[in-house]
Amino acid sequence: MAQTKLLVGFCGRVEVPLALFASPLCGCPGGCASGESVPCTRPGGPAGTRAGSNGQSRMARVDVPATVGAMSMTTGSETIDLVMIGGGNMGAALLGGMVNSGTFSPEHLAVVELREERRTELAELFPGITVAESIPPCRSAVLAVKPQGVAGAAAAAAAAGATRLLSIAAGVGIATIEAAVGPNVAVVRCMPNTPALVGMGTSAIAGGSAADDDDLAWAQSILGAVGIVDCLPEPLLDVFTGVAGSGPAYVFLVAESLIEAAIVEGIAPDMAERIVTQLLLGASTLLAQQGDPATLRKNVTSPNGTTAAGVAVLEGRGLRSIFAGAVTAATERSRELG
Repeated sequence: MAQTKLLVGFCGRVEVPLALFASPLCGCPGGCASGESVPCTRPGGPAGTRAGSNGQSRMARVDVPATVGAMSMTTGSETIDLVMIGGGNMGAALLGGMVNSGTFSPEHLAVVELREERRTELAELFPGITVAESIPPCRSAVLAVKPQGVAGAAAAAAAAGATRLLSIAAGVGIATIEAAVGPNVAVVRCMPNTPALVGMGTSAIAGGSAADDDDLAWAQSILGAVGIVDCLPEPLLDVFTGVAGSGPAYVFLVAESLIEAAIVEGIAPDMAERIVTQLLLGASTLLAQQGDPATLRKNVTSPNGTTAAGVAVLEGRGLRSIFAGAVTAATERSRELG
């Protein structure tokens, strides 16, 4: 593409320290599905206008606009490198991560939001970033809108000059977006998950027919600011959705169940929630640091001990098959929606 290259390397897994929101590493020699990870050596990121007001580093609080299909292009403005179309929770989380990573300069970013009240909030949250009601001239855009608004937002972004698009909308295939923008716009589809709201997300991306390694690396530079990124063939995005997209709900259900069980056994509700929350945080951190969940489970399961008694009930009642069934059901539903 005739744009400044943002990164150099191949596509693959990205690990980003939460404290630093660092630029990603990536790998996948030979495409996006090999699964081999090699370090990426390319720094950089997009650039593009300005908003201003006093702001605080707090998380966005409202939903993505219901429709963005009616958005138009703003003319007569300086061309911006990247426009976030949709200033809801996920769009705001991505903007915050991008700026905090140091890879993106606020003055080169814009966010488009239809609701006036939300635009005011965004201007306070992100001083220096342009906040607009319609899409300004731009080089690239992130489609952070609801599924029914994706095609319209994509077409409007392309009309505004965008030659790269990243869609984070669930259930909208690459072919649908490409049909709205034509063959000369690189489209990357992404499935993020809600822990991205706290910089601990996991995302998967797939590139369209016009997307090359630079376009995929560009998408990684955005999503890597709020977690880790993996490249997959588009059909496997449905499986990713069933595991990681829906996965936070599975974990929260486990938390609910443990809290309820603790309360039944006599622990006060507030204390039960605090204990279970720390349990999940501590166990997750241990897993992230050491890996190998089977070994970690065995290490805490002494023969004929309390843990062994509890695990025996879970195994005996088919916990593994229950989770497998949940993933299958969510995957199939994702395919139906797509």
